[in-house]
Amino acid sequence: MLTSKYKIGLLLILLLLGVIALSYNKQYKLQLDSHANTKPNEVDQLVGQKRPDFSLPDRLGIPYNISEWDGKVIILNFWATWCRPCRKEMPMFYQFQQDYQEKGLQFIGIAIDDKAAVDVFFKQTGINVNYPILIGDDEAIPIAKNYGNEFGVLPYSVIIDRQGLIQYLHYGEINREQIEEKIAALL
Repeated sequence: MLTSKYKIGLLLILLLLGVIALSYNKQYKLQLDSHANTKPNEVDQLVGQKRPDFSLPDRLGIPYNISEWDGKVIILNFWATWCRPCRKEMPMFYQFQQDYQEKGLQFIGIAIDDKAAVDVFFKQTGINVNYPILIGDDEAIPIAKNYGNEFGVLPYSVIIDRQGLIQYLHYGEINREQIEEKIAALL
């Protein structure tokens, strides 16, 4: 049986955890809002530029280089297992990959997580993907920065045309209409 002293302590801990969670969500929302309509000059300059090169392993440990998908319209999606909006996008990405694969669209997920966390995530959630998931862990952070994500916002998506030129950068959750609008002329 808990004494009143322990009950008060437990309530204070729960209150503190609630404040931390609200603060994190507020900070994340502020990051998204502050970058929704404006982008730093360096990011603006990436549009129309050649995509940076990188290599990362997939979930089986097989290394892939971004150049393996040259000639396709690529949507790079930086995500993490703990990111709720990231998880929300995945079924839509699955459908897009299925619908537009034959026209040359290629989704590539880059997990800013370690392999164990990604494996547990897919096992526990039952989410299916039909596109490569590359495991970046901490290595993915500088890659995301090279692709314009200076602020570490997740999810973060980049659309690259068939010539390997960056065409669109998107902070936060992306929706179907935004993707369709951006890829229509590229496919």
